[in-house]
Amino acid sequence: MAKTYAQIVHQIDTLSREAEKLKQKEVDGVIKRIKEAISVYGLTAGDLGLRSSGGAAVKRRAANGTAKPKTRRAAKKAARAVRFKDETGNTWGGRGPRPRWLRDALAAGKKLEDFAV
Repeated sequence: MAKTYAQIVHQIDTLSREAEKLKQKEVDGVIKRIKEAISVYGLTAGDLGLRSSGGAAVKRRAANGTAKPKTRRAAKKAARAVRFKDETGNTWGGRGPRPRWLRDALAAGKKLEDFAV
């Protein structure tokens, strides 16, 4: 017996919902593994190639007249003091995961106090 148009549409809807549930379950697993790797290795957005220069976006917003005013939070973040610095100029404010340059130096036998500012 041939299926009707309505039966096929219903089957498509059912399969679409099932596919979306499976996709979300897989995405949740991928996100969990990524977060674990970021935590274990202390990766940053820059390490992952996710940091943009922001220059083009800022220029576009300025040209459109939609530039965002500097918020208190952004000003506070910019004003945070550097707590650790190495001889090549790498810095870390002491918040968040330790940067790679610091982890490598500590693994090589240096002490955190050697980098205190």
